[in-house]
Amino acid sequence: MAASLAQQSGSEVTAIRQQFDQVRATSMRITRGLSAEDQMLQSMPDASPTKWHLAHTTWFFETFILQPYAPGYVPFDSRYKYLFNSYYKQLGAHPYRGARGLLSRPSLDQIHSYRAHVDAALQTLLDRAGPEVLDLVTLGLNHEQQHQELILTDVKHGLWSGPLRPGLLDNVDTNLPASPLAWMEIDGGIRRIGHDGAGFAFDNEGPQHDVLVPSCRVASRPVTNAEYLEFMQEDGYRRPELWLSDGWDTVCTHGWNAPLYWQVQEDGSWLQFALRGTSQIGMQPVNLSQPVCHVSYYEADAYARWRGARLLSEEEWESAAVRMPSHGSFLDNEVFHPQPARGEGCQQIFGDVWEWTASPYNAYPGFKPAPGLVGEYNGKFMCNQMILRGGSCVTPASHIRATYRNFFPPHARWQFSGIRLAR
Repeated sequence: MAASLAQQSGSEVTAIRQQFDQVRATSMRITRGLSAEDQMLQSMPDASPTKWHLAHTTWFFETFILQPYAPGYVPFDSRYKYLFNSYYKQLGAHPYRGARGLLSRPSLDQIHSYRAHVDAALQTLLDRAGPEVLDLVTLGLNHEQQHQELILTDVKHGLWSGPLRPGLLDNVDTNLPASPLAWMEIDGGIRRIGHDGAGFAFDNEGPQHDVLVPSCRVASRPVTNAEYLEFMQEDGYRRPELWLSDGWDTVCTHGWNAPLYWQVQEDGSWLQFALRGTSQIGMQPVNLSQPVCHVSYYEADAYARWRGARLLSEEEWESAAVRMPSHGSFLDNEVFHPQPARGEGCQQIFGDVWEWTASPYNAYPGFKPAPGLVGEYNGKFMCNQMILRGGSCVTPASHIRATYRNFFPPHARWQFSGIRLAR
């Protein structure tokens, strides 16, 4: 029995070590095409510089794992404990989030050295790691995967905010038409919602519990740019009866008339900014077949109302995802732009665009934040935010699952967020 347990533990350490190498390498790979100047961009307080993401994810491993569990570990720089703290109040003060773009120092090279320093120490610790350390490493890796997505969403907003609006990678766009929209029947009943405890999940995905889900019809794919353009052409942004009150105020305050990153031309055609462009130019014609992207909850709700439909609740979405799982583009494909839905039946439940739901971000029945610092990870944000499901074209494929609950304020648009309808 003892030998069997030791073998199982060794196998688990090997798997986590491989995952650690892969996740950490992915962060470096997706930032390789960015200059040091690109990696300092902070175009708004909600976004962070790329090099801050690279440092903060490293800070997580150092602060939560190495300092408490690795006797004799020497921090790379003692000032980093303050400098790269995001919001963990139990650790004390931290820099103002909106000032992260002022961190010209430490340099990008120093951040890379910091990552190498922490990686080496953690690899050594894994040789003698117990279950608690392995659980924290797994949490840290999923945390870094979240930041890989944020790196791409934040740098996209930063590059778009400058006058040149350069693309990051060569264009790989396709003009294939999207599959016709169909309506998929979802039978109602008592459903088990939430993570069952097998494998990793964030704390906000549980506890698993029963809910009553009504029968409904779910759109077979997300809303396309062509379909959303119809809404725009029928004055959707100028009809207050379609909008929630706060949404209408937001539209009027910010002058919204299209999804984020869209720009109208003199002839009435539209361009959109993408990380993939032509000759380093990110602005390119809107591909009408692709899922509409970078819309807020307010826009998703208004579009659904205009179309005579609605958004799914998160319980309906999870029921559909469990019964009709389908996959689209992820970060692993390195397309970094939603692609047209292809095929028959339910499509792109996972990948391409996060899908706004009609559900506010609340705790599940019986939810309790974890004790200690990790308890600050999710629970304290359960206010004034809406749930999104399914992942996007910049989400790592191994990071997403049917129970995953993403959340953002209803006005947020810089994430790769789209729309799936229900009736």
